[in-house]
Amino acid sequence: MGNKKIALVNQRYGTEVNGGSEYYTRLLAEMLRADSEVEILTTTALDYTTWANYYKEGLQEIDGIKVRRFPVDCERRLLQFRILNKILKYVKISYFERKWIKAQGPLSGKLIKYIKDHKDEFDVFIFVTYLYYQTVKALPEVAEKAILIPTAHDEPYIYFGIYRNIFMAPKAIIYLTEEERNFVHKTFHNEAVLNDVIGIGVNKPEDISSENFRNKFGVSDDYVIYVGRIDTDKGCKILFDYFGKFLLNNKSSDVKLVLVGKAMMELPNNHNVIPIGFVSEEDKFNAISGSLALILPSAYESLSISVLEAMSLSVPVLVNGKCTVLKGHCDKSEGGLYYHDYDEFEAVMKVILNQNSLEYQKLKENALLYIENNYTWEACRNKFQRILQEL
Repeated sequence: MGNKKIALVNQRYGTEVNGGSEYYTRLLAEMLRADSEVEILTTTALDYTTWANYYKEGLQEIDGIKVRRFPVDCERRLLQFRILNKILKYVKISYFERKWIKAQGPLSGKLIKYIKDHKDEFDVFIFVTYLYYQTVKALPEVAEKAILIPTAHDEPYIYFGIYRNIFMAPKAIIYLTEEERNFVHKTFHNEAVLNDVIGIGVNKPEDISSENFRNKFGVSDDYVIYVGRIDTDKGCKILFDYFGKFLLNNKSSDVKLVLVGKAMMELPNNHNVIPIGFVSEEDKFNAISGSLALILPSAYESLSISVLEAMSLSVPVLVNGKCTVLKGHCDKSEGGLYYHDYDEFEAVMKVILNQNSLEYQKLKENALLYIENNYTWEACRNKFQRILQEL
């Protein structure tokens, strides 16, 4: 695999970017650069809701990795996007689907042109996530040397006809979980495309201290934690409702809910909910390590790095049972619990709060074992090497 030149294509890239596929792209780039020359092809956007230009156009370096940024042609028209979403709930017409892809964005003609004009300079193009404009427009141009990492899950958009070619065209597809692969094969019948399931390793800081987190942010009580974009699309509204109801039904409990990440919605006015915003990796790991559990209420996930990070710290997880990937992590590891409604949420919270119980201690042990047995960088690197060699 040595000396290959690899282009990683993603809609946003940067240490300030708050997003799952974007963070995964950073980790992947850091892994691949040990054996190959890696270059990121991305936009100048930071905010995914507007795609407003933020970073400087051109070539820069982040943590030793080349990042080539291209400007966004126009910001997202939010009203138009909402209208198209409503139309496509009721009709699946290719005209509206194409309009939706453009409205979804980010539109960057220069990025697409660069990939077309320079495709012979790269051995491999890796497109991370199927959803956005640059994958739909650029992947077919370099299909013979393209790897797609779709980060796919069962959501309305994936059934748009416009995506069928995207899942049939690449030379190889890398799935993050077995559940994701099963879903995509069932949806697109693309088993003939070279593929493998390759997870991810977990980068933990050398020194992790829950006490440092508690002292820095003034948190003294027991707490559970949410890490990620704080958004209704991530199930946060339901989480806040469930958590508030839990406190009302269990008045003897003073457990806190710590929120790590950028808020994209109104936060509840509740002294038991503690938002600390977007923080450093060190603060994030310190915060997770001191929690009783990490909660992820999203129904749409293709891997969830935050779940793996929590488990790597021997912290159990509570997840939305409607998400097959998250439920799969819990079933395979026996290091987490899942819920489908409020009653189940209350039940699993009570298990977590009984932290001296044998059941809770087993959850902690199993969570750590799951990561040690399944999510190491060495295993990921070996699988990637095999895919690249086959290409």
